[in-house]
Amino acid sequence: MADTQYDLVVIGGGVAGYVAAIRAAQLGMKVACVEKRGTLGGTCLNVGCIPSKALLHSSELFEEAVHGAKHGITGKIGLDLKAMMARKDEVVSGLTKGVEGLLKKNKVDYVVGLGMIAKPTLVGVTTPEGKSLSLPTKRILIATGSEVTALPGVAIDEKRVVSSTGAIALSEVPRQLVIIGAGVIGLELGSVWRRLGADVTVVEFLDRITPGLDNEIARQFQKILEKQGIKFKLAMKVTGVKASAKDAVVTAEPVAGGKTEEFKADIVLVAIGRKAYTQGLGLHEAGVALDERGRVKVDGHFKTNVEGIYAIGDAIAGPMLAHKAEEDGIAAVEGMAGQAVHVNYNLVPGVIYTMPEVACIGKTEEQLKAEGVNYKVGKFPFLANSRARTMGNTDGFVKILADAATDEVYGVHIIGPQAGTMIAEAAIAMEFKASSEDIARTCHSHPDLNEAIKEAALAVAGRAIHI
Repeated sequence: MADTQYDLVVIGGGVAGYVAAIRAAQLGMKVACVEKRGTLGGTCLNVGCIPSKALLHSSELFEEAVHGAKHGITGKIGLDLKAMMARKDEVVSGLTKGVEGLLKKNKVDYVVGLGMIAKPTLVGVTTPEGKSLSLPTKRILIATGSEVTALPGVAIDEKRVVSSTGAIALSEVPRQLVIIGAGVIGLELGSVWRRLGADVTVVEFLDRITPGLDNEIARQFQKILEKQGIKFKLAMKVTGVKASAKDAVVTAEPVAGGKTEEFKADIVLVAIGRKAYTQGLGLHEAGVALDERGRVKVDGHFKTNVEGIYAIGDAIAGPMLAHKAEEDGIAAVEGMAGQAVHVNYNLVPGVIYTMPEVACIGKTEEQLKAEGVNYKVGKFPFLANSRARTMGNTDGFVKILADAATDEVYGVHIIGPQAGTMIAEAAIAMEFKASSEDIARTCHSHPDLNEAIKEAALAVAGRAIHI
């Protein structure tokens, strides 16, 4: 392997890296993918998207069964947390092994070890056994992803004070769970443990949850989560976490000033965000420029300022989302092969996999107002959707924002059942600059949740049928 001359060496085997490696191999390149974890798939497959979604689904089934009397489901329901965790681990193992099989199928050399840039044409690898490998290459692609952002002064031990990694591997349901941060990760994992019996309190620095979401959606989302039993302490600054062998105490004070409050917990989850993983890769030594947040600077073709070195995914600017990282990876290597490069960051869907789910794409109403855009709004509630009624999941609505003059759709925001799946229709429509009338005139199957999108599109012109 050390004697092989590669066309591309990818540092990082997460969703950005392995997808880029496979696409590069499809384009005829000789490729190596270096990953230090020992399993492929990165944060997403190992300790992020996939295990959390497995637990979200399992906990949803548990809660539905416990409260299933309205569906005619009766009887005593018990929780086997060990079995639930084992299923989660089985899902993760199957998918990570599947990715390894995909690399093998596409003749990508998978190298286990810590990779770093020795020079722009050479990647050095330190294996778990301490051996050193040298991989000569024409190009290097940085796909190292991101890591948990720490809260200054708060030590994460993954026992009493945990990150998302620890929160998906608890051995028992906490009686009291305090979550620092009201973003996607905190609310998803808070939902899991609330369904399984935890008393959940979320402490957030801002005066709202889910920053970045359309305000109307965020307000409705908070009301629904509060109705489910999650408590919120907003506009509160965490000043410390004191952990012991038995419990932990979170202290916080109002951002605007005021009396300090204490929150006791069995488990404290720190979920204030993630940051690019770019340290210890030899970037500084190679002269690769980083921005003020430690992300690799790239141009429109994912090239750094150093010839032959590229970067993608969470290591660069943009939404820290797995699907965005995949698109980066494909676009970057297609650009290397002389093809067109296209990633529309304005149309990257965002999804929160709670119940109900929240999904959005494009502009929020607040953004359109700030930009001075004259727009129209169409909304349709799931309470009036026949499929949602049959499911018993009627919370939420679909909201479509369209240009007042041209009718081009600028934003679609959904809070409701299966919103993450439904948003794909909006992504396709907006990629091809569809109008709300285009969506409204497209036949949708009945009875189905997507009819709510059609009705919201009709509502833009004031002609919704079923409300």
